[in-house]
Amino acid sequence: MAAAGVASRRVSEQLIAAGRVQVNGTIVKEPGRRIDPDNDLVAVDGQAVQLDTSRRYVMLNKPVGVVSSLSDERGRPDLRRFTREFEERLFNVGRLDAETSGLLILTNDGELAHVLAHPSFGVMKTYIAKVEGRMSAQTVAKLLAGFDLDDGPIHADKARVLPGSSATESLVEITLHSGRNRIVRRMLAAVGHPVVELVRRQFGPLHLGTLQSGATRELSKAELGELLTLSRTGAEQTAAADRATTAAAATTTPAGGAGGSAEEDE
Repeated sequence: MAAAGVASRRVSEQLIAAGRVQVNGTIVKEPGRRIDPDNDLVAVDGQAVQLDTSRRYVMLNKPVGVVSSLSDERGRPDLRRFTREFEERLFNVGRLDAETSGLLILTNDGELAHVLAHPSFGVMKTYIAKVEGRMSAQTVAKLLAGFDLDDGPIHADKARVLPGSSATESLVEITLHSGRNRIVRRMLAAVGHPVVELVRRQFGPLHLGTLQSGATRELSKAELGELLTLSRTGAEQTAAADRATTAAAATTTPAGGAGGSAEEDE
């Protein structure tokens, strides 16, 4: 814990003695217990701790005009201008389209990136959109109630009109967990308010704050703890769902039949 930067060795021992440290979900109170940092999960006060100091987690305020890729075949500005300043090979968690600015996570933690981008996990994301026209309370209610798009039903988890709107444009805050392509733009266009500008302000527990466009910063220990806790919870939920699916498929396979894998049956 001290090597991971959680606290000094003495404070770490005090945290352990106070029963505030868990290893693989079990409280430990004996200092000096050996663990495998590659496989054991450590948490302090319920917040996950990253013991692998080779992992890096960076917040980027992606500017408009930059594609969410480390190499663009069309030669457009990409994320390499931001990742090249770090010694580690970083990649982005999820994507923002070129016309959308805001919070993007860069990391070399593949497991975290996979879980946070997994569509079934549905991490919450909050956007501020400047849209055409004056949005009514009825339209906000429609965003919350949901409607059908070409690729299926959709609804916002939260939506509200912000101060600063005018007769010709509105500022709208919208939160949703869907990861579908350009979903915010498509939703707002579908209710008659095409997007003029769009910025992602929040990704899960992370807030963009005052980070300037084109700037990066490493996550704080508190932010990293919240993000890792979210990731581990999602990984556990995904694993449990996969086990349930496999078990259900096994019970429905006819006795003595060839019975393909769950993926093939699906």
